[in-house]
Amino acid sequence: FFETFVGPEDHWLPPDNYQEEPIAVVAHRTSPTNMGLALLSNLSACDFGYISVGQFIERTANALRTMAGMERHRGHFYNWYDTQSLKPLLPTYVSSVDSGNLNASLLTLRAGLLTLPDEKLAGPRLFDGLRDTLLVLSAAVGTPKPAALVRMEEDMKSAKTSASDSTLWATRESLDRLAGYAAEMVNNLEAAPDGDALRWARAFSTQCQAALDELTLGAPWVLLPSALTEPPLLNHVPTLRQSASLANELLPQIRKQAALCGSTEAREELDAFAELIIESSFRAGERITVLEDLALRSGELARPMEWEFLYDRTRHLLAIGYNVSEGRLDGSYYDLLASEARLTTFVAIAQGQLPQESWFALGRLLTIAGGEPTLLSWSGSMFEYLMPLLVMPTYEHTLLHHTCQAAVARQIDYGKKRGVPWGISESAYNMIDGHLNYQYTAFGVPGLGLKRGLAGDLVVAPYASVLALMVAPEEAVQNLETLDSRGFQGRYGFYEAIDYTPTHLPHGQSNAVVRSFMAHHQGMSLLSLAYLMLDRPMQKRFESDPAFQATMLLLQERLPKATAFYSHTAGISEAHSAVHPVEEKPIRVYTTPDTPVPEVQLLSNGRYHVMITNAGGGYSRWKDVAVTRWREDTTCDNWGAFCYIRDTANGIFWSTAHQPTLKASQQYEAIFSEGRAEFRRRDEDLDTHTEIAVSPEDDIELRRITITNHSKTRRTIDVTSYAEVVLAPPAGDALHPAFSNLFVQTEILRQQGAILATRRPRSSDEQTPWMFHAMSVYGADMGEMSYETDRMRFIGRGNTLSSPEAMRDLSPLSGSEGPVLDPIVAIRCQITLDPEKSATVNVVTGVGETRDVCASLMAKYQDRYFADRVFELAWTHSQVLLRQINATEADAQLYGRLAASVIYANSSLRAGPGALVQNRRGQSALWGYAISGDLPIVLLQIEDPANISLVRQLVQAHAYWRLKGLAVDLVIWNEDHAGYRQLLHEQIMGLIAAGTEANVTDRPGGIFVRPSDQISKEDRVLFQTVARAIITDRKGPLTDQLKQRRATEGMLPAPMSTRTTKHNLPEIAAKPRQDLMFGNGLGGFTPDGREYVISTARGQVTPAPWVNVLANPNFGTVVSENGAAYTWSENAHEFRLTPWYNDPVSDSSGEAFYIRDEERGHF
Repeated sequence: FFETFVGPEDHWLPPDNYQEEPIAVVAHRTSPTNMGLALLSNLSACDFGYISVGQFIERTANALRTMAGMERHRGHFYNWYDTQSLKPLLPTYVSSVDSGNLNASLLTLRAGLLTLPDEKLAGPRLFDGLRDTLLVLSAAVGTPKPAALVRMEEDMKSAKTSASDSTLWATRESLDRLAGYAAEMVNNLEAAPDGDALRWARAFSTQCQAALDELTLGAPWVLLPSALTEPPLLNHVPTLRQSASLANELLPQIRKQAALCGSTEAREELDAFAELIIESSFRAGERITVLEDLALRSGELARPMEWEFLYDRTRHLLAIGYNVSEGRLDGSYYDLLASEARLTTFVAIAQGQLPQESWFALGRLLTIAGGEPTLLSWSGSMFEYLMPLLVMPTYEHTLLHHTCQAAVARQIDYGKKRGVPWGISESAYNMIDGHLNYQYTAFGVPGLGLKRGLAGDLVVAPYASVLALMVAPEEAVQNLETLDSRGFQGRYGFYEAIDYTPTHLPHGQSNAVVRSFMAHHQGMSLLSLAYLMLDRPMQKRFESDPAFQATMLLLQERLPKATAFYSHTAGISEAHSAVHPVEEKPIRVYTTPDTPVPEVQLLSNGRYHVMITNAGGGYSRWKDVAVTRWREDTTCDNWGAFCYIRDTANGIFWSTAHQPTLKASQQYEAIFSEGRAEFRRRDEDLDTHTEIAVSPEDDIELRRITITNHSKTRRTIDVTSYAEVVLAPPAGDALHPAFSNLFVQTEILRQQGAILATRRPRSSDEQTPWMFHAMSVYGADMGEMSYETDRMRFIGRGNTLSSPEAMRDLSPLSGSEGPVLDPIVAIRCQITLDPEKSATVNVVTGVGETRDVCASLMAKYQDRYFADRVFELAWTHSQVLLRQINATEADAQLYGRLAASVIYANSSLRAGPGALVQNRRGQSALWGYAISGDLPIVLLQIEDPANISLVRQLVQAHAYWRLKGLAVDLVIWNEDHAGYRQLLHEQIMGLIAAGTEANVTDRPGGIFVRPSDQISKEDRVLFQTVARAIITDRKGPLTDQLKQRRATEGMLPAPMSTRTTKHNLPEIAAKPRQDLMFGNGLGGFTPDGREYVISTARGQVTPAPWVNVLANPNFGTVVSENGAAYTWSENAHEFRLTPWYNDPVSDSSGEAFYIRDEERGHF
């Protein structure tokens, strides 16, 4: 982690975190704690032998040089800095504990720097580090092992055995061999450049080379023949200090020996040898100087920190921090000994800046954890108890030692009770902000923390278990092995956290892995491992500081023999209640598609919007453009994008939802949860599960269809998608769809399994979007795909989507493309499923501003990884949206239910018939109130200021709808005519101003607040007439008013007859009359020329509607050969009495006569 992310791009400072998902991003900011732990991580890596002393010096020098030039306040580093600009982040703030952590780290680092000159240049620890890397490399390579790897392992065993007493030349030869094998491994693995094995082979090679460099820097004579082994001092691996003094010790002997040499060649060799000794001593002396200088600079960064301005002398406590921007000390204080603040307090006391009273002022509230007295912390986190142990020593039989042991025991016990791996601490969790970054907070164990509500969350942080290695190593190792076995590790070690909190998870998911890595958690983990495996190196360095030595007595406080224990029964009972299953988060499940009004789900990423009904209808829109055709039809609800399933053996077909085939299934469910819609049904022993989501990353919708064969035979299934293409504003398409269709052009891309569509521009400056529709199949054998973009060919003249020609015909789709008159996108694939096997079909529809954008999206979502993560990202995005408007998922489901009345006009929440018949005004009368009337209107009438919560709900609902792409005018009538009317108005306006809707007041699609006494009676009737939903505070809470809607919907008249009705009458083909003039097989003129006679039947239809126009100057109707008709008064376009669908394919009608045989039930 540190080698990857701590480098020149961030001025050698650690970026706060790196997250892999939902988007890969590095947080280029850092804190004093991050900086301190990164410095000690470098030192710890050197202790482990993972980096050489030279590499450690380079990384430390770069970091300290950067830190010395950063802006500070009274010696303190600010809480946050931008690592790329090095500017403090606003507001500038000094955090007491952050400063304490950095101060302690700097002084520990100083002690470590001063001991390095006495370490061997290539001692046993270097081979320990190589061995660790080799073990990881071996695991990454797997079996069978390459010959080079086997030789490396054998050589490493012998090198490890003799490392402690190895000669200089033996060490060099061993490193040479290992470096050679590593180079061979790298060459062998280059064919898989992205593999872990290659990455670790390169790491091992780099380590070997660094060790050789270290050896030759301190003992350059090692490159000479090993025959020069006199004097014996040169034959052993020296320390840096020994190397620095060699010139003084050996030069006189070498020169004396050279003078006695009779051979010129021998004398020259000894002279060259002497030069190497001089060079070695010089370089070693230089390095010692550098180390001492770095130690000095570490101390100089720590010493200037002033603590007085952060200290309250009346309380003897440190404040949380100091807001430099405002010049204000925080009003809260660190007042518990069981917290990370004890390290800060100890350091400040040791430096003589705080009195010892501040240590004893820290609270020592005791509780019983696991039957043992334990100090209480604030949040009950592992971090609070164990973080100071990373550098501070601990003493057996003391209060702090006992507390740490009991806290870990309580953590272990709590994990067992909750049935999850243990280890809870402050960490990121599975909630995302508006920038798709994980959120971070303190989690803890009930019974250890004073904070209430700890049992409400269950987030396990693996680094907490690594910290516990310092206290309970065996239990911690077992827990880490459990976490590892469940796949909770990534490229840089264990992931940040595993979130088990139900309210943080998508429906049906037991946990979510927070795939990020925090710099300070990585650093703490490394230091904790060093504590256990290297025998407390940081603690020994901390203890070596004279100021700390003089203060160590504070850490040796004994357990009190008698005391009052803090009762924590509330938190404990809360924890026990949390052990039981938490109630499922709100979702809506409909087991029938035949609700009186379509129930809707809104999906959106802010640009691409999808509405789905519980029957499967709905729309897809991109910004203000309709992607697919949709009409508001409360009764039929048969518009949208659909998918057909057909059993090729018997020709039976149905749809993945109820629409458009209208065929009843054995089981049916429509499930609406945040971020997705789902449909489940069973037909012909085939289970179909459809999931629909909109990607937050791209302007696409994904419909994932999983088909499972529960029969005992192999089945061949046709899956056929269908959607009508618009790519134009909805209003223009509704006005004249046939004209709108003329400008759409389609193109089939067979290699990509997709169809492209665009609208030809009507002017040179018109920017027209592109649409794509693609299908891919996983988990089953698939036949060749076929395509259709001509609606006439798909549906067939006179048919409807409930039984289109393409589904009755077993042949592939025709493959028509180009400037078709009635454009659609339809793709068919044939899959074969064995018994109890499943296949997944992904249908992706998306929009881009250019063809290239669509091509890129098509390529991206052919990759199953990107397609699958759409659903996770969609849920995450929905959580961000809810946080943005401060709503819960229960609120969102409520607003979704209300949206059904907004989208589909119905009587349930509208004004009664008595009010409607009183209206005498038209849409233009709304304009005086700055309301166009083009958008749906929701009217809220509020009279009592005590019911302001209803306003809050409707304003929140408006924000939810707006963010989901549903434009609504919310009209609020202030009906308080008492003396407090102005107060209520101010409450309403203040509530709006404080939220996300402040900038949409008195604007189209916004909020309009009007005093009702300033609206005329006629206009009041008009508003009540046009409002899709009327909510009033006189009818109780919003939930009650929606329940009332349901009760109203259920009031249906009793059926008139119980006879079974049948509509599948046998059809008899009509025989064309033989006496017709100019007959064409379908019709002709009668001999007198006064009539045109048409004969039709199934399979015997006219190529287009043949119509008769009946009209006088003021009234008229058009009737087609199919019986379809529409009627108008005065103007055929503006004043239609019945609807005209302008559909030459199905020729639908809003006028009909039904004839039923009451005896047989035929109609």
